[in-house]
Amino acid sequence: MGKDVKSKGSGSKGKGKQVAGGSEDGASKGKGKAGKADGLGTCTYVKARHVLCEKQSKINEAYKKLQEGWLDNGDKVPPAEFAKVAAAYSECPSGKKGGDLGWFPRGKMAGPFQEVAFNTPVGDTSAPFKSTHGYHFILSEGRKN
Repeated sequence: MGKDVKSKGSGSKGKGKQVAGGSEDGASKGKGKAGKADGLGTCTYVKARHVLCEKQSKINEAYKKLQEGWLDNGDKVPPAEFAKVAAAYSECPSGKKGGDLGWFPRGKMAGPFQEVAFNTPVGDTSAPFKSTHGYHFILSEGRKN
């Protein structure tokens, strides 16, 4: 079970880079090394919300809203507030549902998105990162096996 950090087909080495403006305690550095001791990255399912933007400037603007309200104070972002930001900024169809992706299994999401989703502690918001679809940040809402 300890070898499931990468699923087959992720093959995205180096594409999960943190973008400018993100400084969330290394939550989205891509490999999740710090999470191994506390079970991060070993679950089978994750429940998450996200914001997706094509342009880095727009994702940084959205993330700044969360920084100013909660993250800069060391607070967790309430899901309802994250949902408001997702509805206002996300270019993904899930934005209409507050960015809610529901529960998804390991292997369903591609490369860096999966890495960040499965390595962000429950209740935490990742820093912005780049994937093949654009720029994201994620709110982890749950994990289960």
